Amino acid sequence: MSQARIWTGSASFTSGSSTPWGTYDSDSLFQDEAPKFASWAAKRLGYPIIDIELQGENFFAVFEESVSEYSAQVNQFNIRNNLGSLEGQPTGSNYQGSSVLGSEINNVITIAEGYGTLANVGGRTDIKKGHITLVAGQQEYDLQTLWSDVSESGERIDVTKVYYEATPAINRFFDPYSVSGQGTLNLIDEFGFGSFSPAAQFILMPLYEDMLRIQAIEFNDQFRKSAHTFNIVNNKLQIFPLPTGVSELWFEYQVKKEFRENSTIITPNVVSDYSNVGYNFATYSRINDVGKQWIRKYALALAKEMLGAIREKYNTVPIPGSEVSLDGAALRAEAQTEKDNLIEQLRENLNEVSKKTRMENESNMVEQQQKIIGKVPLAIYIG
Repeated sequence: MSQARIWTGSASFTSGSSTPWGTYDSDSLFQDEAPKFASWAAKRLGYPIIDIELQGENFFAVFEESVSEYSAQVNQFNIRNNLGSLEGQPTGSNYQGSSVLGSEINNVITIAEGYGTLANVGGRTDIKKGHITLVAGQQEYDLQTLWSDVSESGERIDVTKVYYEATPAINRFFDPYSVSGQGTLNLIDEFGFGSFSPAAQFILMPLYEDMLRIQAIEFNDQFRKSAHTFNIVNNKLQIFPLPTGVSELWFEYQVKKEFRENSTIITPNVVSDYSNVGYNFATYSRINDVGKQWIRKYALALAKEMLGAIREKYNTVPIPGSEVSLDGAALRAEAQTEKDNLIEQLRENLNEVSKKTRMENESNMVEQQQKIIGKVPLAIYIG
């Protein structure tokens, strides 16, 4: 078995070769702090009291990994926090270090447009018009066969409106301001206007009188006559009452395929989910001191884990007249606990500054301020 290489006390950093990935090698601050971290970490692990079975490349590697882990944790939080606002933005953009302020109202509007189409109050799908010929004595008509197969290449249609109604009540509505048919001449006489009679007489009636008269006409048609109505099941139209002659029946419809396509917006090469949001690794020199201290502690835990793995491999080290057992397993267990605690602490801190939590905190602050202001005595002015 080869002899373990021992930390010599210092190491020099070479850009392009000292770290496995070279992600931060061009950052001058990273180049300057990497050797300092190696020296600090070695001393935290017991050097020079005990030998440390690590080299400069090992310390540089865990330092690089720690920066990447910190950046990944922050970016994961930002993706969750901003995905709704960034959805649909170009994937080629780097949002790391950018302030993302925006509402998710665009997504809500897109969803609402589909409902608007069904409610016939908007949307992205065209409402078309079609017509069929009603035949005397025929009650049922298959719109899919009579219209869709001919005009829409057999595509399924969804009928939104059928123009088969009774004559509007207003067509049979007598003018309430005229004496025609309303017996208002007696009213004119009672009001003392009988001697002032022009070509026509008018009496201003309340609006609800008009509405009641329209309702009376409609109820008369509905209950005393065979009301005009229809029923649609599976695009098979039933007409009530039976047509008495040949006529055209118009209807509005939308093509279901067009509705599905227009109500579902698919845009390529834009932010669509967690996997393609443009959050790159953070620039080390722009990370604040709070983040740098977390990075150092996490890198130390990684170095401890690596040292534990090495010592578990060698297990014992011979010395003159005896041998020394190494604490590899204990170091690895301790390092894992420290890593878990640091990740948990970072995630808790990030969640405390999420948009949702900040809005909740601000709402609570406003309520508390109102309570405090309510305790302030009001001044009484005596004039």
